Amino acid sequence: MAAVSVIIPTFNRAHKIARAVASVLYQTFSDYEILVVDDGSGDATPEALTPFLPRIQYVAHSKNLGVSAARNTGIRESRSPLVAFLDSDDYWLPEKLAAQVSFFSKHPQAVACQTEELWIRRGVRVNPMKKHLKPSGDILEPSLRLCVVSPSAVLLKRSLLEEVGVFDEGFPACEDYDLWLRISWKYPIWLIPEPLVIKEGGAPDQLSRSIEGMDQYRIRAIVKLIDSGCLNGNQTEAALKELRFKCRIYGNGCLRRGKREEGLYYLNLPHSLSGS
Repeated sequence: MAAVSVIIPTFNRAHKIARAVASVLYQTFSDYEILVVDDGSGDATPEALTPFLPRIQYVAHSKNLGVSAARNTGIRESRSPLVAFLDSDDYWLPEKLAAQVSFFSKHPQAVACQTEELWIRRGVRVNPMKKHLKPSGDILEPSLRLCVVSPSAVLLKRSLLEEVGVFDEGFPACEDYDLWLRISWKYPIWLIPEPLVIKEGGAPDQLSRSIEGMDQYRIRAIVKLIDSGCLNGNQTEAALKELRFKCRIYGNGCLRRGKREEGLYYLNLPHSLSGS
């Protein structure tokens, strides 16, 4: 059994998938397995992966089921005690896995860690805004505001996923935001400050660019967390505070677009949960 399972979901990215796979093969840490889950691609993805066989496991969905389903297929088909994800438009620097495995070795109680990353937008390196700077440790409150964990940067213990569950396939977007909330209410997510992931954005096929109303899925994730009953008093108040903010922005946006019923629903949603 390998120490780390690397799960790479992909959909119609034949032009980038080889780079992602190669960045894993170039890792200085070598005790891993690679599972590429092809989520119903209709392009030349199988041909692009042929040179890497048999060094990878290739699993193909017969149709496009979404990134959550692809990652979950990889989780089910893999066996290692540590699980890493790599989006097919991102890639790793060679020390990425070594740094994270070393972190777990030095901190055996830790269940999740991520590295810093470099951002590339339309071929140009950009610096993240202050609000996007990654926290370390107890990250629930900043995680409520926005997604501060990158799937391509994180390494998780499989036992953690067995406890909190895998990606929610009912979320067409913000599925990672939902998972980080389900983890961070209970466990720290630690940051290794070295930028060991190259994260690309701005491409027309990027999921966040193709789905409208992303905040409605963040709202759904917060409601789901509150309804679970797992939060303590302070955590519940933090979640309700962020929910009120997001519902006000999204609800008023619906009203401006003439979606009155939807807008009123979101404006009233926090009151229905808090009883006030």
